[in-house]
Amino acid sequence: MPVVAPLSGDTRGASDSADLSLVPISPELRQPAVFPLRHGLKPPIVRLALSWARGNALRVSVLRPPSEQDSDDGEAGGKVVELRLSNGEAEISDSQWRRIAYGSLSPFALLQSRRSSLSSLSKMSMSPSPYHIEWWEYVMEYSKDINSLLSKPQSVPSSVIEDPKTILKTVEEPTLLKAAWELMEIFYADKHSQPWLPERLVDWLTDYDCLLSTTQTTIHSKLVGFQKELVNLQVIEDDPKYWEAISSALAVGWLEVVVKMLRLHGSYQIDQLGNREEIDAIEFKNYSRGTPFMVDPSIMQKLRKVSRKIRLILRAYGLKFGYFIAVDVAMLLFFSNETENGLVEAVAVLISKMPRMRPEIEEGKGECYRVKPDFIKAWEKWRAQITKLDCSSFWVQCDHHQTREGLKNMLQIMLGNSDSLCATTCNWTELFISHLLYIRPFTLGLENMHNLAQKCMQLKPTASALRLTHLLIGILGENNEVVLAECSRSFGSWMLAHAIELLTAGSDQAENLLHEEQYSLGGISMAELHRLVYAQVLSSHVLTWQIAPIYLTSCMKQGMGLLEILLYKQPIQHNEMLLKTIEICRLYELDHISSNIMKIAGMHHWKHGRKGSGVFWLQQARDEFRLNKIAQHLFDSVGKSISDESFKQWEGLIELLGSESKIAGGLEFLHKYRDFKKSLKQVHSGKSSDAARQAVESLILLMKNPSTPQRFWLPLLYDSLKLLNWQERPLLNVSQTNLLLNKLQELSMARLCPDSVEVDLPTQALCSVRLALATNLGRAILEE
Repeated sequence: MPVVAPLSGDTRGASDSADLSLVPISPELRQPAVFPLRHGLKPPIVRLALSWARGNALRVSVLRPPSEQDSDDGEAGGKVVELRLSNGEAEISDSQWRRIAYGSLSPFALLQSRRSSLSSLSKMSMSPSPYHIEWWEYVMEYSKDINSLLSKPQSVPSSVIEDPKTILKTVEEPTLLKAAWELMEIFYADKHSQPWLPERLVDWLTDYDCLLSTTQTTIHSKLVGFQKELVNLQVIEDDPKYWEAISSALAVGWLEVVVKMLRLHGSYQIDQLGNREEIDAIEFKNYSRGTPFMVDPSIMQKLRKVSRKIRLILRAYGLKFGYFIAVDVAMLLFFSNETENGLVEAVAVLISKMPRMRPEIEEGKGECYRVKPDFIKAWEKWRAQITKLDCSSFWVQCDHHQTREGLKNMLQIMLGNSDSLCATTCNWTELFISHLLYIRPFTLGLENMHNLAQKCMQLKPTASALRLTHLLIGILGENNEVVLAECSRSFGSWMLAHAIELLTAGSDQAENLLHEEQYSLGGISMAELHRLVYAQVLSSHVLTWQIAPIYLTSCMKQGMGLLEILLYKQPIQHNEMLLKTIEICRLYELDHISSNIMKIAGMHHWKHGRKGSGVFWLQQARDEFRLNKIAQHLFDSVGKSISDESFKQWEGLIELLGSESKIAGGLEFLHKYRDFKKSLKQVHSGKSSDAARQAVESLILLMKNPSTPQRFWLPLLYDSLKLLNWQERPLLNVSQTNLLLNKLQELSMARLCPDSVEVDLPTQALCSVRLALATNLGRAILEE
């Protein structure tokens, strides 16, 4: 089921909104993009519900008719499918994106910290700050860290024994995101390699030529296809695809591949050349140095063997030529095949000795020159050797047509023949690199490169738009708006949020564009806008929301406000999530937000029956108001029913609340009552009279304490009936007993008031307490 993305839509009102758009929008209607929607439901489909999911994914809810209409088919009533609208993220899985998001957090935070430190130093110092001189080095370090993240974690194992017929090494498949990042690093961040910028582009194309097109042929795909056919080839130099692949690889500077493919030529294989022309192959050496043919004893032995074969053939046909005639024929064949191999080897040597202006180079990729004068001198000498070989008379002695024409074409490529370069490359990017290698090796400046790229685009037009080539054109044209738009369209919010640091490294124009506050954006800059968008994408996923604060705090205008909203929206029912939120508040010194979140968590736990957790979080928030409310509620609840069961329910909260909350005498009474209940429990369990005396002391302290509410008097005395009726001896003296009788009399008078609160006790409780006190008084008087 295809879904059409609203890329163009209705163009009415386009002129009205054009003034408010950041990037000019063309009013032309574009072909809408169609995305397949695989939901797996049987028709009929009665309704589609669309909503945005994480990032640029679209959540599509596919609904069938109600179950009562289609109850027999057993089909589900609907299905929710996520549809990714960007092709740039399809090659990277969700887990890989999360790895990149977490890995890029540390380099980004370190760079922002360095920016803040350098900015503070520049404000404090009266002299000109070295900010612009050193900053690109920090950006380059940041870029290298990010670049290492964009590689896939698994590596392709390399074979111990190298296959001689393997043209391209098996490496991990690169990604468009990594290719785009390295391209921006080359032009914006790496100021140290600006003198050898063409060579950096050659290396970039070597790594990412396979990504330039998925529908059209590239040099990389051409070599991969030829490598598959290489196993079935008997005489490799007779195949036109062999010379076509070599020429294409040479055009873009893949010198080690070209030399390796030349070594596969039949003139290096003794048996193969003998099968082709009935003579063994003998190497031709030192031709590039201009020395004559050197025939060593092994060659002379092969030459005698060939001459004997020819003499036997002549005798078989009855021809009686002399020995010298046979030798002359053998020498003719010998020099003919030796010339062919010598020409192949000469071209291979010239390719391996190609001058390259770069700081360092791997073996087999040419000779390295770091200084421009030395490079120019070596370049002219190398071109002279190619011209000398191209005009040599040895080409006439090479009998193999394909070898002769293939090698001549390679010499034309190295001499910078534009027709040969255009014929051997597949797209304008490859043609652009070949021009930088062989026609304009001294090209410097983006303006010259942009003009050259425009010329190559005319010579090699492409039918379909490519993301990397669009980005390259924007960079060469020094159009920061195009670069930003292409990064946004093809690579998403992550690329924009992090590539801004590359764009602004050493570029005042990009710095002004991205960090200038714009009224149309609500007073924020474009850099802040892109970070906010990326932070919103991170916040929409449960596994990445906790790294969004790093990007929000880097936005000075609206970041902190959005960070507060993000923290308040996090679920508080799980302690792990709550602790993580509080830790984020602590890191960014958001004490008021942390306090409010703990208050919210405390009330949430209290309302859902987790009263201990609720009191704990309210205490952490130091919310005295709500703690006093809870204490009052606890006080009232205990006062209504002060039985053992009810008190056991609240005992943990009493201990957790402590005695700091002051309401109606505070919870100090409840803590003393808790101690009294513990002593009384020991008495009921059969402990000694010492526990009974301790319980009586606690009872007297409670009754004397003015903070003890009146409604607790009768429950306290009723719980102490066993103490009042102690059989061994009276535990209360006369004065203590009179104190309790007076309290009991006050309580009796208070119960006559209409606002008195009745406690949950038996109806005979008052009489039982009065009788026990009277009995104890009499016993105490007699004892005294």
